[in-house]
Amino acid sequence: MTLTDAANAAEMAREAGQVLLDLRRAFDEDAALADDRPGRELGHRGDAAAQARLAQLLAERFPADAVLSEEASDSEARQRAERVWIIDPLDGTREYSEGRDDWAVHVALWAGGELVAGAVAIPGEDLVLDSDSVPHVGERGDGPLRLAVSRSRPPWITEPVRAGLDAELVPMGSAGVKIAAVARGQVDAYVHAGGQFQWDSAAPVAVARAAGLHASRIDGSPLVYNAFDPYLPDLVVCRRELAPRTLDLIAQARTSEGVS
Repeated sequence: MTLTDAANAAEMAREAGQVLLDLRRAFDEDAALADDRPGRELGHRGDAAAQARLAQLLAERFPADAVLSEEASDSEARQRAERVWIIDPLDGTREYSEGRDDWAVHVALWAGGELVAGAVAIPGEDLVLDSDSVPHVGERGDGPLRLAVSRSRPPWITEPVRAGLDAELVPMGSAGVKIAAVARGQVDAYVHAGGQFQWDSAAPVAVARAAGLHASRIDGSPLVYNAFDPYLPDLVVCRRELAPRTLDLIAQARTSEGVS
């Protein structure tokens, strides 16, 4: 049976996630060297190992397609390609190195000017969400709104949005985990401003859109992928009914702060 692009993305993300779990397990079990090896080294090894596995799988399954990856050199050839895989082999290196579960593997496909498939693996939870099978978000229950936020570096935009929505902050790790949390109904929104790249959001945004969520830049403009410059510094992912209010709060905050 021929797999869809989303199903392929899910399989590849899961395999890379397993490589990362196996590597961390072996690293932790090497007690003789444990005191001499900082977590940063585990992160470097994880980045390299997951990149190698995804590169191998993409070369085997889609040899004619281009690739944009955080962990590989970029090429102008992808600008002429009809299909481009946008991957983040390890989203949340810090969380991975610390032994936490809130890190992810991203695999997305851009074709014809749009994201057409994506998968986010959260290996610590044995979970893969893909754009073919992710369910639509249901109606939210009672209680305050919940806003996903970085556990270590909340961006400046967080507080005005939190205050305007009267929301609870829910700290968590990687960008992919935060966006997946919106798609899973664990939180209602995620807002980021201050620096990301296309690989940080492509796969989770593909999943979020498939789940029926709003996804855009913080000024409401479209998220554009496979652009020449991979920098894509901000985004909003939220329940559709919250989008107008959230974007309005961001616009007010940017005006107040003099941010263009």
